[in-house]
Amino acid sequence: MFGFIRKSLKTTRHHPRLGGLEILKYIGPGLLVTVGFIDPGNWASNLAAGADYGYALLWMVSLSTVMLIILQHNVAHLGIVTGLCLSEAAVAYLKPRYAKLTLFSAMGASVSTSLAEILGGAIALDMLFHIPVRIGAVITCVVVVIMLFTNSYRVIERWIIAFVSIIGLSFIYELSLVHIEWGEALQAWMTPSFPEGSMVVIMSVLGAVVMPHNLFLHSEVIQSRQWNLEDEAVIKKQLRYEFWDTFLSMMVGWAINSAMILLAAASFFKNGTSVTELEQAKSLLQPLLGNNAAVIFAVALLFAGIASTITSGMAAGSIFAGIYREPYDIKDSHSRWGILISLVLALLIIMVVKSPFMGLIYSQMILSIQLPVTIFLQVYLTSSGKVMGKYKNKASTRWVLYILGGIVTLLNIMLLISFI
Repeated sequence: MFGFIRKSLKTTRHHPRLGGLEILKYIGPGLLVTVGFIDPGNWASNLAAGADYGYALLWMVSLSTVMLIILQHNVAHLGIVTGLCLSEAAVAYLKPRYAKLTLFSAMGASVSTSLAEILGGAIALDMLFHIPVRIGAVITCVVVVIMLFTNSYRVIERWIIAFVSIIGLSFIYELSLVHIEWGEALQAWMTPSFPEGSMVVIMSVLGAVVMPHNLFLHSEVIQSRQWNLEDEAVIKKQLRYEFWDTFLSMMVGWAINSAMILLAAASFFKNGTSVTELEQAKSLLQPLLGNNAAVIFAVALLFAGIASTITSGMAAGSIFAGIYREPYDIKDSHSRWGILISLVLALLIIMVVKSPFMGLIYSQMILSIQLPVTIFLQVYLTSSGKVMGKYKNKASTRWVLYILGGIVTLLNIMLLISFI
């Protein structure tokens, strides 16, 4: 019933064509998800990987990208076929007590995600303008709230595409300043290796790539094109378009994450310098590559922090609205409250923790605990004939998803243990 209501509200009689550049009109939802793949937490892990182990851990980016494509592609199917986001579907198809427990835990994970993303923007402001981290966190939070509350989804999508473009161009510039051993890098992209002492870095990169809020967000924003989901031919076309949107967007994330490791390998590892914090990276880049490189690095981090905070807020709005059986709509009070709960609580935590570093650790611990709940909720729903009809997961797909979910869960548990 909920799927029919959602479709009635959001359906238009738009029939996409497969000719020419038509597909470019549908690139966008995947890029919003990609932002979570290049958030400040990934920056820290990638820089540590490149600085400590050179090109050796590039294979992690390739593997994590494949994992992400499969999981995000699957959850997007839920939104396309049912007209419901992951949050709404949980309310519609789970017993009330299970649905509430799952979604309230997802809101907690959203707060943890927002904490890390806001800190990324704050650290960048400290790098650029020497603004104290707590004040920078307030500025980042205020800017994001204004952007979300005053812009439509389509405008936000364009902002995110612009931000991702700036981040990508920044790393192209950074890479032009260093010498890359492309033969060695190519081999490392395709050949797993486990240098001594590298397991914590490997777990942090692979375990952090799949984030609960991205699964909720993708199932929501994939519906932004408002296609006629009552037409079987249109559903099939959208499923095809969605794959290419997800694939191309994740490849952008793969390129940017790879660029971070390449930069760290060619500058820090080459000079025997270890990087443990984002703030340290800028100060180390300056003597190696010049002031421009250090500033551009900080600017790219600022855009990454703002962009990832925006998508974290949107995901929280989607989760909270779903509790009330509503889609994400920035004009609706439940969506707005979801955004504010996530961002304001994250900001308050930043204000009371003794150090930003400890805040990041605590946030990752909470994500490690909640992630399995979201992944297995997704697989349960997309494997159900009651929910998906004839588009439910095939047996082989279901087992691949369970295996990936198990691997990601294990990595996060191991990472949690390493923190403790």
